[in-house]
This record gives sequence, C-alpha cells and structure tokens, in this order.
Amino acid sequence: MRNFSAGFALLAAVAVTAVRAQSFTGFTPARQAVEEKTEAEFRKYQSADSFKKHLEWLSSVPHVAGTPENERVRDYIAETMRKAGWQVDIYPHDIYLPKGPGEIAVELVEPIRQPLNIREYLFPEDKYSKDPRIMPGWNAYSGSGDVTAEVVYANYGRKEDFEQLKAMGISVQGKIVMARYGGNFRGYKAQFAQAAGAAGLLIYTDPADNGYTKGLTFPEGPQPSESIIQRGSLLTVPYTGDPLTPGEPALPLDGKVKIKRLDPKDVALHTIPVTPIPYGSAIDILKRMTGAKAVPAGWQGGLPFAYRLEGGPELKVRLMVKQEKAITRIYEVVGTLTGAEFPDEWIIAGCHYDAWSFGATDPNSGTAMLLSMTESLGKLAKTGQRPRRTIKVAHWDAEEFGVIGSAEWAEQFRDELTQKAVAYMNYDAAVSGRMFGASASPSMKKLLIEATQAVQYPDSNITVYQHWLKQGGRRQGSTVGIASSAPATAVNEPVIGNLGGGSDHIAPYMHVGIPSLNAGTGGPTLYHSANDDLFFYDKFADPTYKMGPMVEQVAGTLALRMANADLLPYDLSRYANDLSTHLKAAEKAIKAYAPTYSIEPVLAAVADLKKNAEAAEAASQQYVQAGRTDKLAELNRTLRQLEQSFIDPKGMAFGSWYRSLYASSDPYSGYASWMLPGFLYEASLKSTANLPDLENRYKKAIQALSDQLASLTRAMSADKPATLGGGKK
Repeated sequence: MRNFSAGFALLAAVAVTAVRAQSFTGFTPARQAVEEKTEAEFRKYQSADSFKKHLEWLSSVPHVAGTPENERVRDYIAETMRKAGWQVDIYPHDIYLPKGPGEIAVELVEPIRQPLNIREYLFPEDKYSKDPRIMPGWNAYSGSGDVTAEVVYANYGRKEDFEQLKAMGISVQGKIVMARYGGNFRGYKAQFAQAAGAAGLLIYTDPADNGYTKGLTFPEGPQPSESIIQRGSLLTVPYTGDPLTPGEPALPLDGKVKIKRLDPKDVALHTIPVTPIPYGSAIDILKRMTGAKAVPAGWQGGLPFAYRLEGGPELKVRLMVKQEKAITRIYEVVGTLTGAEFPDEWIIAGCHYDAWSFGATDPNSGTAMLLSMTESLGKLAKTGQRPRRTIKVAHWDAEEFGVIGSAEWAEQFRDELTQKAVAYMNYDAAVSGRMFGASASPSMKKLLIEATQAVQYPDSNITVYQHWLKQGGRRQGSTVGIASSAPATAVNEPVIGNLGGGSDHIAPYMHVGIPSLNAGTGGPTLYHSANDDLFFYDKFADPTYKMGPMVEQVAGTLALRMANADLLPYDLSRYANDLSTHLKAAEKAIKAYAPTYSIEPVLAAVADLKKNAEAAEAASQQYVQAGRTDKLAELNRTLRQLEQSFIDPKGMAFGSWYRSLYASSDPYSGYASWMLPGFLYEASLKSTANLPDLENRYKKAIQALSDQLASLTRAMSADKPATLGGGKK
C-alpha cells in the first residue's frame, strides 16, 4: 500500500492555515505561535502504512484477556512504545475471571431433538474465520447449570419488559427466557431474568435491529448474517472492576501489599446459565412457539413470522453452561512521555487491547492509532519538542470482561490521579468507520471542537469538525435509557454526547473525577463477533486506512493542546449551561409522579455558577492574551480540581463506588448515561424521600465549583499573587 504521509502533511498545512486566525484556548500569543509549529511538525508523521501495520499485528489472532495470545499483544505494545522513546511500565492485577467459555450446549428437546449452532460459520472469503483458536459464542460470568424447560420471549429483556410480562399474566418461573440484544446491557437481561425466576437465558441478535433488514449481510455486506454471535460480559455488580476487590486495586496475590478479597460466594454473580446464539439458531426456537398470545406492540422482531410470548408445553429447550472462574493475571501497559516543564501534570489517553476474538475494530483500531501516536510524539520529542506536561498512553486489559483493568489502575493510583490528572481521553474502537463522533464532560467540549477544526477530513476540502457537523454529530445510535440523559446541545455545534457506561472512561471520570472524553470514528460493525477481523475491516470499516491517521491527528492535537497550554484549556462556561439542561430534565422526570416538585433551589445555585463561570472565562482570556504567565502553577492546580467538586464520598445510592454527582452509567441499562444520577435514581424509584438531601448535596457541589471559579477570576485579575481556593468546600 502506498504511503499517505505526504498527502496528510499537505492537508495538515491547509488545516493549520484555516485555524491560524483563531486563538487557541489557554495559550498566550507567543505560546500559540510555538504550538502551531509543533502541531504542523506533528502532522508530518502520520502514515496509513504505520496504522495498518500495527492493526494487522494486533488483530492477527484471537486474543482474549488471560490467554497467552493476549500476553503477546501486551509485549508488542510495550516494545513499540519503548522503541518510540517512551518509558513503559506494566502493572499486573489478579482478577476473578472466567477461565473461558467452558462447556456450552443449546438444543431442541421437544417436539424434535436438534442441536443448535453456537459458532459462526466458516467463510471461504474470510481466512480468519478458520482460526481454530476462535471460541464459541459465550457470555462471561454466566452461571453454570443444565436446564431443560419451556420458553418465554421477553423482547429486549429490560426491566420494563419483565414488568409487562408480569402484567400480562405471563410467568417466566422455571422457564428459559429468549431475549434479543439491544435496549440495555446484556448483564441486566440476565439479572432481571434471574430475579423473575427464570431457569436460563438465551440472547440473540434480531435482524430487526441488526441484520438483513438493514442491508446486505456478512460476508457480502457488513450486517450480521444468520451465524454471527455477539459475545460479551454479564458482570453487573454495583461497582466497576474486579468483582472481589470493590474500591481497592486487585494487586497481585504474590505481591508485597496484600489486598482483602471477597469470597466469590458472597458476590452477587449470576447463577442461571446464559449464552448468546445467532438468529439462525433463534429462529429454530421462535418459529415453533405456539402460545396463544401474540407479542405486544414494539416486541415483534424481524424474523418472518408472528412472534409469540410463550412456546407452550410442546416446546422444550435444553441450555447447558459449565463455566469455571479463577484468579487470573492481567496487565495494564502504560507509556509515559515526561513533561519538560510540568512533569506532575498528566494528560492520559487510553484504549483497551483485549478482544473477544480478533478485535480489528473493537478495540484494536483504537490501540493501533494510539501506538502510531506514541511514535509521532516520540519523533517530536527527539527533535527537542517534548511536551510541557506529561503525556501518558495507557493500554488496558480485561475491559471486555467488565471494564476491569482501567478501574484497577485508577483505584491503585486514585490519590495521585486526584492531584495530577488533567484529562482522560478514551479511544476504544476509535477508528471503526468514517463517521466522527464524541462524548465529553462539559470542560472538554471547547477543546474537542477546536481540535477537530484543526484537522482535515481525508479526501475533502473540509475539516473533521465540518464533516462532523454535516453528518449530524452522531457516531453511533441514539442513547438508550431515561430520556432525561439526552445530551446538552449548543446552537451551530454537532451533538457532543454524554459519557455513559461500557468503556474505560468510567473509573477516571465517575470514580476519580477527571475531565474525560471518548472520541473516534464509527460505522457498520459485527460487534463482539468472531468476524470483527481484518477481512471485515479491510472491506467495510475503512479500506483506505486513511481514517487512522486522521483520528491520530485529532487525538494528538487534543493531547498537545492540553500538554502545552499555559492555562489548562478547559471550557469553563459549559458547566452552567449543561447543568441547567440536565436539572430541568431531571425535574421533568420527577414531576411525572410528583407534579408539584420544583428543582428551582438548585437552578438558583446554577445561576450564580453561571456568573462566576462567565467571569472566569473572560478573565482567563484576558490573562493569556496579555501574555501573562505568572502564578501558572497555582492557577492550573485550581483548574485541575474543578471536576473534583462533583466527587461525593457518599457516592450514589445504587452503588457508592460511583462517586460523581454529575454523571454515571445507567444502573438499569449499563451503557446509557445518567446525568445527575442522584436525581435520576430517585426518579426511577418514583420517590421523593431523598430529594431534600440530594438537593443539598448538589447545591454544595455547585457552590464549591462556583467558589473555585470565583477564586480563579480574582487571581487572574490581580496584579500580584493571590490565594487560590482548591478542592471541595
């Protein structure tokens, strides 16, 4: 494949010219001039060939966490970063993990005996599909059991779906539940099925959601065909990370520091057998269902017959899962490029490296991009252009089992991160297509926009930002869950989503309190299947391999702007704007069952915050435009503590590990975001009992943020050093 470096260098020059008239947030004019040259030099180094080389190596074999193949991926990552001039540290953690899929069987027992397929087909076009190391479709943290029972169809297996079944007089007690993927995290399907008394659970991808109703199927097209299976974890404990060490790092058993571990029998892991099947196997069950009741509106899937709620006594299915679990060693690989001026201020970029199979799009398109970025930043450093602040690039293990590695590392370094971390930027599956999108905490939004305005979209005369705006700003489908977690939008900007669950930003953002974002490109996907491989990537995700260098330019620009700014380039005014949106949405959710409720006392605190935020924004612009660099250490220390205003030691009622009052993952759906989760959890219970306490906690957090912004304004407006507020009050 030809090298695209020259073309990208030319496009980079165009992009730099386009943004030269703009002021970079947080930069004095003199520093901006240096930064423009640094970024222009950085953009000379991107190469489609380099990105492709890394992706091919990373995705050449299946590499599930805990396997020798994944350890070889770990070693490749470490060696690549060392060769690029980065210090590399490897952090081992001992995690309670499944030892693999174990034994799985699904079969019809009545009215006929017929084993059902639990593996993807071998495709002649796709050489990777023949790899003997590919595991069958499986769900990590399934219970073990061997059950034969009647069948009940439960739509998506959401909380409301099981409630509706009960209201219709349909019992799942002792039955095997069939649920389709979508609507919530698969672990909650298992949790709700078990709570309702089900004997087992089968999960499948319905073609109404992904498959032939959406277009051509694999291998002719990118949609799931009849044998494609979505693997995935079921872990639903009320914290993120290792099931046995909530809130504490799962340090090695043979290490000097001993960590107390829970007994597995005392952890609320699922006990019923659960496994995923392809819709080619699901059809053999669903078409034989004879129950008298058809499904309610919205429950009909895409298979060519009317769906029924019950299989009837003539239909029996056997589900057997035997899955062992044990303490397993995993490894976090962290590269460090130490800052030349402020080594104790950390910008962290990360992506996991373990996969359910080959992982070409998820996650290793992001892994490959970050490896290329470490090489580009290493070349800059070798020319004397070392970043002012420290940049860390982290490659996490065991994300697919429950976002485990990043959570353990964040718990291990929680105190240090609280003091030093500037931002966490997540790039899970970051080069999976051609449509750019992002989610971010409020303070990261302006920088995200500026970075995408500085990078050219391949084969076009527009920037990534303009392409993002034109496509409507969405990388993936709409947010599921409570409607009050809709993103806070701004006029003439693309939609910047809220950070929810499902990836490695959870611990940095929701447990530690680090401003975070998740960004990249998306497109069609064979999510968590054996065929998320290089054949799929080369044919459907990005045959040009130009998106890797483009995303690297965005990620590198974000890292360099954060690392080299005089004042940390946070968006100070967004907090008030976004809080107002989310508070009004929370009020609407509560008013649905408590019509007289008013959230006005908290909104009043936001009004004061808005004044202080706008004043701080104006003062910071005046400060840098005047070329001032006095008091930078103190000012930036206060800026780093702003997000900590929302970290509440009491945590959320649904799980004290989730300490951010501002954002959490939805505890009922897993993937979706909950903005102001204290209020949303109360709303989910249709309760008002805890609202006075919640209002006080939120007002206290908002006041702490407001006070810190006021102290920043005073310090930047003063001619001589002033005492700064920091941390929570």
